[in-house]
Amino acid sequence: MYTFLDITFLVIHTAVILFNLFGWIWKLTRKANLILLLSTAGSWFILGIWYGIGYCPLTDWHWQVLRKMGNNNLPNSYVKYIFDRIFGTDINAGTADIWVAVLFGAALIISIHLNARTKRV
Repeated sequence: MYTFLDITFLVIHTAVILFNLFGWIWKLTRKANLILLLSTAGSWFILGIWYGIGYCPLTDWHWQVLRKMGNNNLPNSYVKYIFDRIFGTDINAGTADIWVAVLFGAALIISIHLNARTKRV
């Protein structure tokens, strides 16, 4: 059961990350992309007040599953975890955090711009 949950969280969380980064590309998904980006920012910075900046419930739940499976050496960064697990690398956590911030910020700016432009037209 835990293996199924592990794979499910890996697929869903990775899909959320990819949609956050690229969902603005397609006109049909731009509004949903902006909503998800703002929800992600809300989780990181509003829930983060109580749970720590960058808090993500998907990461929290996935970590609970992985701990039940005996994996207790988990990084703070989910992106580091994905790169380490999928690509077999040992990416620096600070580097992962910088890339997350830069790419998330870029996706948010693009999404806001495209959604605002769509409203004006």
